[in-house]
Amino acid sequence: MGKRWVMAAGLLALAACGRPSAEAAHATGTAGGTLKAVRERGYVNCGASTGAVGFGAPDDSGYWRGLDVETCRAVAIAVLGDKDKARFVPLTGQQRLTALQSGEIDVLPRTTTWTLSRDANGVNFTFPNYYDYDGIMVRKSLGVSNSHDLDGASVCVQTGSTTEVTFTNLVAGVAPHLKAVIFDSTQATRQAFFSGRCDALITDASGLASVRATMASNPDDFVIFPADGKLSPLTPAVRHGDDQWFDIVKWSFQALLMAEELGITQANVDTMRQSKDPTIRRFLGVEPGNGAALGLDEDWTYRIVKQLGNYAEVFDRNVGAGSPLKLERGPNRLFRDGGLMVPLAFN
Repeated sequence: MGKRWVMAAGLLALAACGRPSAEAAHATGTAGGTLKAVRERGYVNCGASTGAVGFGAPDDSGYWRGLDVETCRAVAIAVLGDKDKARFVPLTGQQRLTALQSGEIDVLPRTTTWTLSRDANGVNFTFPNYYDYDGIMVRKSLGVSNSHDLDGASVCVQTGSTTEVTFTNLVAGVAPHLKAVIFDSTQATRQAFFSGRCDALITDASGLASVRATMASNPDDFVIFPADGKLSPLTPAVRHGDDQWFDIVKWSFQALLMAEELGITQANVDTMRQSKDPTIRRFLGVEPGNGAALGLDEDWTYRIVKQLGNYAEVFDRNVGAGSPLKLERGPNRLFRDGGLMVPLAFN
């Protein structure tokens, strides 16, 4: 538990840091003006994957669904009162940070790993909404179950992603004869793997689970194993320079975690508003203060839970037991349950 606490505490400390820059001014007309711009526009522009079922992809009717999608919908609810006042801009790994920095989008919740170089380059990371690890997927018939045994194989790698670094580290460390086959988009990388152009596919393990569930004719023909055993915090981000917007995005996600911590669900949230517990009353805005602190309506957290549920509910229907991916919570459990998700106090 000690290591988990150190990682969680470190990330929370980093998330509290931010420094002003010119990017927000270019994007909104005035530094600190994202909230005003979003309200005048009437919707939040959200960066999205080009297609990662479970995290961000349109369904058969064109409605966007996924863990990252609902993270952004929580922001739309907090600011505009309606989960559907969010629009999604599909972005490749190369496009995503530029789109955020230029003001094309207001928030980037798209499977982006929190790294120093990104944090120092015009981006503020909020709180991780999913802890993942870089994984490798191969055909079961290959008879490989670890990175060392994969040496000499060809690997499909997407440029502009942190998995490029992971691949380089694997070559330098345990598999010097690995061969990279580089592609510039998620879809091209995946299609190349399934067409047999590469022996293996490397990306976030959650992304591999999504690919296996949706693109493989028989998912049982493929196995996934860790590339290097290191956790990656996939973290929504905003531009430098607008502290109010930074706070709103951070606490919109925290509302999902705290609702789970307090046992508040989409089904019981109306009943919970009648609670005598001062912690619950403050959280749901029955006792005022939290809304005014962020420039929001006092019932913004109530509306998030009413429309989306808590983090456990969001996780389950998108990537957990209630989804085709059926991923375990693992490090994405609340801290009290042995995970890395730490709800912060709403007071």
